[in-house]
Amino acid sequence: MTLELPKLILKSQADRRLKKGHLWIFSNEVDTQASPLKGFQPGEQVEVCAHGGKPLGIATISPGSLICARLINRDLAHPLNKSLLVHRIKQALALREACFDRPFYRLVYGDSDLLPGLVVDRFGDYLVVQTSTAGMDAQVEAIIEALQQCLRPEGILLRNDHSARHHEGLPEVVEAFGDVPEAVELEENGVRFIAPIVEGQKTGWFYDHRENRALLQRLSPGKRVLDVFSYVGGWGVQAAAAGASEVMCVDASSQALDWVGENAALNGVDDRMQGMHGKAVDVLKQLIAAQEKFDIVVLDPPAFIKRKKDQKSGEAAYRHINELGMRLLARDGLLVSASCSMHLEKNTMVEIVRGASRHLDRHAQIFAQGGQGADHPVHPAIPETDYLKAVFSRIYLP
Repeated sequence: MTLELPKLILKSQADRRLKKGHLWIFSNEVDTQASPLKGFQPGEQVEVCAHGGKPLGIATISPGSLICARLINRDLAHPLNKSLLVHRIKQALALREACFDRPFYRLVYGDSDLLPGLVVDRFGDYLVVQTSTAGMDAQVEAIIEALQQCLRPEGILLRNDHSARHHEGLPEVVEAFGDVPEAVELEENGVRFIAPIVEGQKTGWFYDHRENRALLQRLSPGKRVLDVFSYVGGWGVQAAAAGASEVMCVDASSQALDWVGENAALNGVDDRMQGMHGKAVDVLKQLIAAQEKFDIVVLDPPAFIKRKKDQKSGEAAYRHINELGMRLLARDGLLVSASCSMHLEKNTMVEIVRGASRHLDRHAQIFAQGGQGADHPVHPAIPETDYLKAVFSRIYLP
């Protein structure tokens, strides 16, 4: 039985992206004469119709946002509710279980899992959930019930204290369902970590660089490694565990460096690790002044380009940090240059590495490029889901 939902009418030809598989509807694509956006409540579900009236599917709506609606089903008989959530979560779980032999991964990755506005990270028996749209936020109770039905976790933490919610006018909320500890254990590439899910960044951990950190492990034995923007030591601890002779972690948060120490001790490599507290640029300049040299430098900064208007300044920031990193490399050293900015294209990242190396009169030899792991699948119609970049280069004098 098809529900009677309010209709969101699109302008002529505005359905072309949806027909290609995209899920987003922008406010300037809506026929506001036929369906005024002010007539909708944030988070409600609507029937999306082409200009001629043909039904296109069900979407959740955020009338005050640039992306004013997100398609959640092309089948009008199945709106967003617990039943659909269970179905989509089981589909997402099947992919992760096919790709990973341990229960540590991003279980739900928003649009790519056809659940726009929902992120779920799995840490064994614990789940961390984030919602970022009004439509998905209205389903929090159903989300928790669906996750409990599908995975029967010990506890679920709702970490809705992130900045993405501000764009939709949603309040910050942190709530636990079941017994949820301050930190949980995970394993990545054979290395153990404690993730601070309550006090840490985002969900407490960043699974997306899993494959890139595996490559770093293969490069690290006997090397001196610098891990900049280290957070809890995802790169640095794995390098040390793989046999790096020495690892230095740099972070602006002293708490993060304390967590690095805990994770180093957890893996028995704390005798080969040290931390430096301070802003990355300042610390790198201090290390250059001290004539320090490293065999491998890892640069994994936060997104320097959060919005398109930040493009020019963000690209300059990436180039500056790469130049500083290159100046700290020993002869024929290796640079790992990463970016999580979806607005930074892969070829631009390569150009930044090239430009930085030539500015220093050095040669960059790119021998590997990586992206996000299988638990962050790419939606082929939504380029923004393919956001992660890691460029592995040898930097040397030709």
